[in-house]
Amino acid sequence: MESRRVQPSGLRSFLFAPGNHPRKVEKVFAAGADVVILDLEDAVAVAEKEATRAVVTAAMKAPRHSLGYVRVNSLESRWCMGDLEAVVGPWLDGIVLPKTESGEQLRAVGDRISECERRAGMRPGTLDLMPIVETARGVEASASIAAAGPRVRRLAFGGGDYTNDLDLEWTAEEHELAYARAKLAHASRVAGIEPPVDTVVIQVRDIERFRRSAQNGRRMGFAGKLCIHPDQVLPCNETFTPTRAEVEHARAVIRAFEQAEAQGSASIQLDGQFIDYPIVYKAQRVLALVARVEAGGAPAAVASAEAPR
Repeated sequence: MESRRVQPSGLRSFLFAPGNHPRKVEKVFAAGADVVILDLEDAVAVAEKEATRAVVTAAMKAPRHSLGYVRVNSLESRWCMGDLEAVVGPWLDGIVLPKTESGEQLRAVGDRISECERRAGMRPGTLDLMPIVETARGVEASASIAAAGPRVRRLAFGGGDYTNDLDLEWTAEEHELAYARAKLAHASRVAGIEPPVDTVVIQVRDIERFRRSAQNGRRMGFAGKLCIHPDQVLPCNETFTPTRAEVEHARAVIRAFEQAEAQGSASIQLDGQFIDYPIVYKAQRVLALVARVEAGGAPAAVASAEAPR
């Protein structure tokens, strides 16, 4: 039997928008992303940080079709706790914590979120808390971060700050990100949380580079990606959704294996491929992921068979 695995939620695209640009905020919710993240951190100038809290909260209270998260400022900043006090409420789905470097940081932020939830009449623990791991220290502490508590359902990777922290050259091939990606994928699996969310791509006009980066993340065990431009949403959703060919193959694997099991066999060949329980479990995950995406009403539920991998 396969050990217990938390299935991906079907959330693939996490689209950032600066919280202090009302016109961009209005448009971002119509971009087709599974999750919209309104930003109070890097995209907002110091002089506007406090005033932007009200703009973000008002936007989250408006009708929308995607989940709504807010990226607050880092715990070490003077704004983090005030951000939480201002934005937490029943209109919100999650908090994104940047530059996370320890489980202790997440527990401190989680405790404050719980206080805010109680004051807002919410059940403590309702909101997601998604840490962005984006430094060498954070990568090395990824196991403790992933296991910081039930509010942490998935990790996110920030390649920009990570490559800056280590003074790495961020290339189109992204070999320099492999270690961090592997650490986050392993930490998530060991902690029993969802697979992680991959880094942004800062070349916003280079959609092919974005697609290649998303494919790299998917191959490394990631289930979605951070986006910083609406044009990145569609290729993100396509990359992290099984193609029709993958879905049809998964169904064929399960049908053939069920027939074999009924005849007392647990290993078969299908179209020249050896099939045993690990392959069947993977096929089941493919179908479960498609079902979750479709249940969530996210766009592009099944990408075309020609979508590149």
